[in-house]
Amino acid sequence: MNGRQGPPPAPNISSTPRTIPATPKIALLPTPSLSNGVHTNGVTPNAVRMPEERHIWLVTGPAGCGKSTVAKFLADTLHWPYIEGDEYHPQANVDKMSAGIPLTDADRWDWLTALREASIQQLDGGHPGVVLTCSALKRKYRDVIRVAPYFIPNLRLHFIYLDAPEELLLQRVLARKNHYMGANMVHSQFDILERPTKDEVDVLSVDVSRPADVVMAEALDRVLRTISPETEPDPRK
Repeated sequence: MNGRQGPPPAPNISSTPRTIPATPKIALLPTPSLSNGVHTNGVTPNAVRMPEERHIWLVTGPAGCGKSTVAKFLADTLHWPYIEGDEYHPQANVDKMSAGIPLTDADRWDWLTALREASIQQLDGGHPGVVLTCSALKRKYRDVIRVAPYFIPNLRLHFIYLDAPEELLLQRVLARKNHYMGANMVHSQFDILERPTKDEVDVLSVDVSRPADVVMAEALDRVLRTISPETEPDPRK
């Protein structure tokens, strides 16, 4: 760990993906001027370049909701790095889940912090954004990641919560092969699940009981409208 760790704080969508907008614009800040229009720095009107916005998008939800599918699609489309949260679990966590033993809060803190740090490292490397998967089942887990903007100027943090009934996700997990997350773990995740509340304004919820292409198109549409609000609506809709 690198010292940044902090304790967790005690309409209508087409299935056709839209064109990605240009690189986010750099905000322009006019130089100070007096009431007579003369600039205080004695030069002609100019503009000060402000840092570009950068983004972390967490795709969240219980096992079987399609986090990896949606996150990979967003990362590939936006040309941003992709972080698979499952790969950051320590072996002890993998062993517990493989044995059908639910993780405790204590099992998750270092994992969540590692994901936050990995995201920050990608942005420090010059990327404008990063997409990652993380179940983030409880609000306090999401709050661990919410510390990230303290370390990166002009960072905006967002969550996409993939919502579906437990019965549907159980069916999907049962159809998986060679994955350590067994079907019995789905129920344990719903036992502790805290769906995002209305005051968590950085969360977008997407219904994943629909076909995957529709889900991915909606997720992309909402991401684009968030990072580039001036984007014109698709005339085909």
